[in-house]
Amino acid sequence: MITLQHGEWTATIALQGGAVATLARAGRDVLRPTPAGATDRLDFACFPLVPYANRIAGGRFTFDDREVRLPVLPRFAPHALHGEGWLAVWTILEQTATRLVLSLGNGGWPWRYEARQTFALSPEGLRIDLDLINRDASPMPAGIGLHPYFPRRPDSRLNAPATGVWTGADIVPDRLAPPAEVFDWTDRPVAEAPFVDNCYEGWSGEARLSDAGGATVVRASTDRLHVYAPVGEDILCVEPVTHRPDAFNQAAPGDQGFVVLEPGETLSLWMTVGRA
Repeated sequence: MITLQHGEWTATIALQGGAVATLARAGRDVLRPTPAGATDRLDFACFPLVPYANRIAGGRFTFDDREVRLPVLPRFAPHALHGEGWLAVWTILEQTATRLVLSLGNGGWPWRYEARQTFALSPEGLRIDLDLINRDASPMPAGIGLHPYFPRRPDSRLNAPATGVWTGADIVPDRLAPPAEVFDWTDRPVAEAPFVDNCYEGWSGEARLSDAGGATVVRASTDRLHVYAPVGEDILCVEPVTHRPDAFNQAAPGDQGFVVLEPGETLSLWMTVGRA
């Protein structure tokens, strides 16, 4: 583990998965801490989604008349989930007491790429910059995101206004609906929510998770936010992403966040996590 510290803020970063293991301010956990000895990457506090975010239906899509088949983990079958960065070991490029830069080259993705993460602590909290660079000689489909887990308490409320939500009969959505059709996160008690695993469009770019202990504020450079709120568990995920689930398989993918990077081009996303 690599430890970063700035004033009251402390973060630990694992090279396995390029993941945040802990983030705390003055000894209080801001992200759900990774259990000691954990090996399941889903137990980590935050991990990168690269070179795509969330699900690709059936683990396959077609790009430039080329059929792409992706590895599918048995626990998520039949869909491919979260990309490959969260399962890989990252390399240190730069390191100081308050800043860490990690790099990753692709594994099973058919195009050559480089991913970089920059973690920086400041008096305001943690900032993560995630960059995906096309190192291939041909255009590459791309998407990125970040997957933080927050502690969920009985009195937790989430304020994350949005204009729409992707939903459908399956966890791979097929239509855009008003937020209230799933759950409208406009200053709502988390305990009132049904099971939510949906991507919201037209997000304001700021989410506030509050309880009796104060408020955690998430800001990001995207207007899409995936919310995972399992019923009866003590976690809540608010995940800034560049595209909706399965955007790679849609008829008008560009309207849903799908990006094509030309050789040498970069797709970037930043997220900050702080206390109000």
